[in-house]
Amino acid sequence: MKEQYQSRKIVGGVYCIKCSGSDDVWFRATTDLQGAKNRFLFSQSTDSYLEICMMDAWKEFGASRFSFEIIEEIEKKEMQTEREFSDDVNTLLELWLEKQQEKNKE
Repeated sequence: MKEQYQSRKIVGGVYCIKCSGSDDVWFRATTDLQGAKNRFLFSQSTDSYLEICMMDAWKEFGASRFSFEIIEEIEKKEMQTEREFSDDVNTLLELWLEKQQEKNKE
């Protein structure tokens, strides 16, 4: 089991949480997309918002109006350190935030 755990595929990337009751979208990066999705689903099932910045929309529209969407995935390379992988994921987030800003200007 230990070998299986160590050889598992690690997938990180950029995701967003959207509120369909408003135009609110929160972009985030993580080195563990499945873990982030699990946290979101747990928050939804317990009706507890993930972050303080989501509190007002969560209270106004309810947990069911929130969705979790994976924007882009990247897989950790075998020889890549945790720090290098984290840096890559954060760079990817910066690129998506820039794209979003350009889209909002149009």
